[in-house]
Amino acid sequence: MKVLVVVEHDRGELASASREAMEVGRSLSGDGGLHALTIGAKADGLAGELTALGADVVHQAHHDLLEDYGPEAWGEVVTQAIATMDPTVVLAPGTDRGNEVLAQAAARLDAPMVANCTSITVGTDGRLEVTRVRWGGSLLEVATNEAPVHLATVAEHSVDGGPADPPGRGEVAAFEPTLDPSVGRSVVRDRVTRVAGITLATAPVVVAGGRGVGSAEGFAPLEELAALLGGVVGCSRAVTNNGWRNHTDQVGQTGTRIAPTVYLACGISGAIQHWVGAMAAKNIIAINTDPEANMVTKAGYAVIGDLHQVVPAISEEIKRRRGS
Repeated sequence: MKVLVVVEHDRGELASASREAMEVGRSLSGDGGLHALTIGAKADGLAGELTALGADVVHQAHHDLLEDYGPEAWGEVVTQAIATMDPTVVLAPGTDRGNEVLAQAAARLDAPMVANCTSITVGTDGRLEVTRVRWGGSLLEVATNEAPVHLATVAEHSVDGGPADPPGRGEVAAFEPTLDPSVGRSVVRDRVTRVAGITLATAPVVVAGGRGVGSAEGFAPLEELAALLGGVVGCSRAVTNNGWRNHTDQVGQTGTRIAPTVYLACGISGAIQHWVGAMAAKNIIAINTDPEANMVTKAGYAVIGDLHQVVPAISEEIKRRRGS
């Protein structure tokens, strides 16, 4: 079965979610071949990494309108790639960008698209059989899809994207789409970098605060603890609604989905929208005065107490043990 994976990248840096999509693509393709599609010349350097992830053929799409990301242009590239390559299944990461691009292609093809799948198989009858996340992660839906070409995105953190053994063949093929200038109406022209180094999405440790922190100033102890642990500070939606933290710090369905090794949830009740963003964490520690709070009941570990006393105490103990 020929499987085509639309590779998400940012100016040539592979998105971790693309590794997860490649993992699923590899499990589906078998001897039919796993194909990867990179868009824009800046992504040409990803061929080696994609080969290690199992790509038999890496198609490199080039055009003047593909200098940076644009949903319409990328969607049109995927549409033309499908017409040229005739894959059985087309996958993309279940990120905002991956869902947007595949939805653009689906609209152009007048075909169904299944988003945020945690499991994907193709039955003997040729229908796509999936389990997908619905209602913000509060339920999993089992569904089937019947179409000439199956379009699906892989839910973030639903699989671990590792190297293939053996790697793919790694053939490189140029792909020259024909793009009308109209698809360049929405294109990224500039960026503002807020912080350097690790981000909320990639941090191994996240220390997050909720309404219980009480104020913007109340995050200072959380900042200190995160720095001691080599992590970053996150927050709940209630915090951003109150203007205490920037929206870029928000963990949740409408914020950032995280998968750290350790997640410390301080004063966070754990509404379902927040849980969707945090549930992929390997270890969750909740600090809360309410033993019945949703985050406490879902956490692997919990400290029932006042975060304003507990968080500084943890920091002091870390510094004591380090002799600092």
